[in-house]
Amino acid sequence: MAWYPEAARLELRPESTQQSAIRPTQLILHSVVAPWDEHRIYAYWRDSTSLESHFGLDFDGSLGQYLPTTIRADANASANRRPDGTGAVSIETASNLQSTDPWRDDQLDALADLGVWLHRTHGIPLRKCSTPSSPGIGYHKMHLSWSTRGTACPGTTRTAQFGELLAEMQKRAGKKPTPAPAGKPVVSLAHIRAAQTRDPGLAQGAATYRKEGLVVETALYKEGVLAKRWADGSLGTRTRLAVSDWQERLGYRGRKPGQPADGIFGRDSLTRLGHRHGFTVTS
Repeated sequence: MAWYPEAARLELRPESTQQSAIRPTQLILHSVVAPWDEHRIYAYWRDSTSLESHFGLDFDGSLGQYLPTTIRADANASANRRPDGTGAVSIETASNLQSTDPWRDDQLDALADLGVWLHRTHGIPLRKCSTPSSPGIGYHKMHLSWSTRGTACPGTTRTAQFGELLAEMQKRAGKKPTPAPAGKPVVSLAHIRAAQTRDPGLAQGAATYRKEGLVVETALYKEGVLAKRWADGSLGTRTRLAVSDWQERLGYRGRKPGQPADGIFGRDSLTRLGHRHGFTVTS
């Protein structure tokens, strides 16, 4: 199963384990026709409909992934029900309520990077889908069979940006990937706990140990418990709520019945986060 490392993993169950497998050959772009972030899109798929897409994209470029890219998502109609087992990866993108606004720069940047990752991971060619089944990149209204009753998604303004976006994907794919830095980042438990004590009382955005805090907050973002906009290295009140959510996933609770976890990192909760996201914890 394939999960994009730059997206928060917000897995839809039981869909992620019960829906049929696909061999992804296409990426289809959608607008959600709402100003929703990746967490709100996830809640909609989870609670309000039996349909879903693989990804959700906020205005600020933050991504959530709901299904592995090798599992069928239902938002593309017949694009994921072909007899040969091929299918399409789909992404919902935040928009205004009329879907008349353009993709913002942060959205275009995230879409370009996602397209390159799909190209390198699954071999999806970075070209326009000339037919409903031909491998490549497309947008929802491009082919009638990709929808059940016809659609204007993702809107005229965004479809006009498609050529520019596809060219940017091709440009980025021609560059060698940036090598990962040697060695794992190192985070001090004492520093993180000190920052959790001090940062909430500082001016907005100020940080006690910004470099280490950013490592931790990026991991919390990828776990789907912290919005990307708050991953700035400052361990304020929103980060504490995210840590509480992470601790509860690990089975921790408050001291009294019904209380949430306290949201202050201990060695176990920080170390287990580091194991999942590639950083080492020291005293």
